[in-house]
Amino acid sequence: MVLALSAPQWLIVAVADMGSRTLRDWALLGILVVLWGSNFMFVKLGVATVPPATLAAGRLLVGAVMLVAVIRALGYRFPPPGPIWVPYTILAVVGNSMPFWLISWGQQTIDSSLAGILMAIMPLATLVMAHVWVTGERLTRNRALGFVLGFVGIVVLIGPAALAGLGGSAARVLAQLAVLGGALCYASQSVLVRITLKDDVMVASAAIVAIAAAISLPIAFVVDQPWNLSPSATSVWAVIWMGIGPTGIATLAFIKLIGSAGPTFMSLVNYGVPVVAVFLGVVMLGEAPNANAYTGLLLILTGIAVSQLRRR
Repeated sequence: MVLALSAPQWLIVAVADMGSRTLRDWALLGILVVLWGSNFMFVKLGVATVPPATLAAGRLLVGAVMLVAVIRALGYRFPPPGPIWVPYTILAVVGNSMPFWLISWGQQTIDSSLAGILMAIMPLATLVMAHVWVTGERLTRNRALGFVLGFVGIVVLIGPAALAGLGGSAARVLAQLAVLGGALCYASQSVLVRITLKDDVMVASAAIVAIAAAISLPIAFVVDQPWNLSPSATSVWAVIWMGIGPTGIATLAFIKLIGSAGPTFMSLVNYGVPVVAVFLGVVMLGEAPNANAYTGLLLILTGIAVSQLRRR
């Protein structure tokens, strides 16, 4: 039974329940919002002169080298060949190789704003999958309402006009389906991490990214023949940073957050991604946000608060 609460009481309950998450959980969520929120901008810079398969392989290679070096320096070792490598391989394909390529390929054709809206399907997909497969992640009324508010906030924040780009030519439809496919891959990864990984976060992160790099590199060699490319310095630096930040560091934070707070809480990251995009537009590009930006931000934050309410 849900008790009727006045506005002040509702705010107190929301703050209390959001506070039930640890400070570390919120810090990890914030790190993921910043890293993944800036990722769209770097992907756009990268695909300007680097094809999607090479971009995905390049960022994975950088991320793998960084993570393997870190675990070696800390004294960790990979487990011997055995069943534990099966979930590593599945997560490498579903959570890294496939979505990195799909989203990069799609962003060659569609605007980043439309890509952001399409990616916002991830929290809903995560809610449904977690409801079915993860204990304690039931799809409640508040979580569903929070998703709706957050999604509406994303549309308002980015601009309803971006939805006009839906459909169109066959190439545009395929690009939109590719981005949607990437979002579904991320949602699947969120649930799979929770139900399959039981070992150390550092080792799992390094193993997953290393496998993804090993899978993606041969594909890039065959499809793009990267030795014949002439990438710009901007694209090269974008790929390097995506390997360090949105791939290496973000994988560590992602797996740690899934283990401590669950996939549904982690999916809130997609509500913060457009906020970072708007912030970068203001700071880096000198853009001036309109009233829609502030309205959208308010809706997103309200959606997060509602989704974290507990039944009383």
